[in-house]
Amino acid sequence: MDNDHVELDTSTDVPIGVIADTHGTLRDEALSMLEGCGLILHLGDVGSRDRDAAILSRLEELAPVFAVRGNVDTADWAEGIPWYRDLTVNGWRLHLVHDIADFDADTPCDAVLHGHSHKARNEWRDGRLLFNPGGAGRRRFSLPLTLGKLWADASALRGAILHLPL
Repeated sequence: MDNDHVELDTSTDVPIGVIADTHGTLRDEALSMLEGCGLILHLGDVGSRDRDAAILSRLEELAPVFAVRGNVDTADWAEGIPWYRDLTVNGWRLHLVHDIADFDADTPCDAVLHGHSHKARNEWRDGRLLFNPGGAGRRRFSLPLTLGKLWADASALRGAILHLPL
């Protein structure tokens, strides 16, 4: 699996948008909720069709996007997306992976950002933030449609799960 380490310096008062599991559907409500973010992270399962690459392009219109590949990202356009990625934002080390089962616990990081399950998660465990924004695309089972925001400033790393107003 490829890894891409990128050092970022974002403003402390600008949130980071976190989205996953769009599965070919980028809702207007999600776009509205991501407006004003300084960075957008897509945690995989963008979509399996050629046209689904447009989701990342549309998100790029709002802010720089960093994505990881999910299990349904099988079209040719997705081959260049890494399976996991490490970012440093304001000194906070973020590890991005689609399926948390693929996370190596020895990876030095302050937060593991993951998708795959469509189940939102925002919890600290063993000194690490485990954050899943849930699914923002097609509804899975009876799970709500959600995305997330992170704030990474000098004093704290904190996240919020936001429900799409549908």
